[in-house]
Amino acid sequence: MRENIQDPIGAQWLVNYYGIQVLQPLSVLSGIASRRVSQYDEGRRLEFYQERQRPESTPVAHLQFFLRHEIPHFEFLSRLFQKMGNQPIQQWVNQEPTGQYARRAAFLFEFFTGQELVRPMALGGAYVDAIDSDKVLSTSAAAVEKVSKWRINNNLAGNRYFCPTFVKDNKTLETISVDVKALLRELNQEVGEDFLVRSAVWFTLGESRASFKIEGEGHQLTRIQRFADVMERFTGNLDIPLDLGMLQREILGDKTLIQQFGVRQSPVFVGKTRNFREEVHYIAPSFDLLEKQLEGLYLFWNKTTGQSPVVRVAVMAFAFVYLHPLADGNGRLHRFLFNHLLRSLGETAAPIILPISGVIAESAEERLAYAKTLEILSKPLMRGLEGTYSFVAEETQYADGIYSNLVFDGEEIAKPVWFYMDLTQHVIYFARLIQKTIAVNMRQESLYLRNYDKAREALQEVIEMPGHYADRVIRSILDNQGILSQKLKKEMPLLEEEGVWQQLVDIVRTYLGEETQSH
Repeated sequence: MRENIQDPIGAQWLVNYYGIQVLQPLSVLSGIASRRVSQYDEGRRLEFYQERQRPESTPVAHLQFFLRHEIPHFEFLSRLFQKMGNQPIQQWVNQEPTGQYARRAAFLFEFFTGQELVRPMALGGAYVDAIDSDKVLSTSAAAVEKVSKWRINNNLAGNRYFCPTFVKDNKTLETISVDVKALLRELNQEVGEDFLVRSAVWFTLGESRASFKIEGEGHQLTRIQRFADVMERFTGNLDIPLDLGMLQREILGDKTLIQQFGVRQSPVFVGKTRNFREEVHYIAPSFDLLEKQLEGLYLFWNKTTGQSPVVRVAVMAFAFVYLHPLADGNGRLHRFLFNHLLRSLGETAAPIILPISGVIAESAEERLAYAKTLEILSKPLMRGLEGTYSFVAEETQYADGIYSNLVFDGEEIAKPVWFYMDLTQHVIYFARLIQKTIAVNMRQESLYLRNYDKAREALQEVIEMPGHYADRVIRSILDNQGILSQKLKKEMPLLEEEGVWQQLVDIVRTYLGEETQSH
């Protein structure tokens, strides 16, 4: 039977004690109950401990419990240290200069606040990791930095301005164990390399078209072709850090109101106008934070070398769209990164473009799943920012030429979310998306191409004709549900001979599906 956390300890005790508003849910809630038990509730772990395991009723005791037993939560720590100030941590490390949890707390306080503590003269003890790498994403072994001041291994995968979270447990690790190369190898063995490579041409243009469809701009052919060209030329061919100005220029083209390409110097929000009023879905980080945040993002990429490609790519791509570093083109660049980074890591090879945007755009259900994934971070953030933003009558022109009338004073509330994004569910979503993209969509397209070739060859056995004539017959059968069009009758009289047309329809139906059934 489910028990409520009525007697919390650890992080939740500290949240209650200091009145902290944590906008991204804690991964673990701990409390006291009659027996030791673990439960799950809406994706969160509930841990119940017996009375004898209760920490003393002091902030330091509950912080030590959190560091020892619970899953690291960076937004929580950032807000906690702001409330606590340096005195409790300084006293703790002075009293326990060799204690691993006191030293970890001191290091984390400095990391998340940028404030310096005084190292006790008697500080000692073996080096310990700043965070438990069995619980959350951390740096690769080669990127661990030894911090002699606290005798701590800094294994945080970022900097103070961007350090993401991916929570590790049996469920998440199983979900994200997608082997992209193995999936493509299996597909190649099933359909043949020729058909897989040929489908890449369609995937490239289709991916561009789908990317615009996600943004509600599916009929802008020139823009679609331009983005397809970017996908073809640059996927896997750019180094980290990215030249954002060059990419933005290539994506937007010459006819744009953007006066300065590259990292924006103006505020930006995601939303829409409804009844002549702005409806805000997300406010992106202030432009003066972006340089250090992008440094943290690229630091994450370098510090996690050799780890799960699915985790690294998902974190980079989703973090990018939340940072929204450009005045325009962020969504397209976000979806470009999925393919670019996978190929950069050797998970895919030219000319293969995974039609990830196509899968997202293919149905209302998939578009909703994508939107809900983005809302995992944006919705709670915007609830926390209620009343901190407005629009004034007079617009301000910023250094990059962008005009905006957004007034925002909730930066201090938003920073711990902007800086310490929990992207666990985003990674899980991306893993599922990759699996479906390759095992379903790419497989269907490659098999279709193979069956199309077989249908064409079979038609040419019935009637000797060039390949492009066979293509016209197939297209007509598919478009007209198997009915012989007047145009084909006129151009190819042979098709009206008894039994010929029906024979062709039967061939196409055999290879390309029942939608060719004649009426």
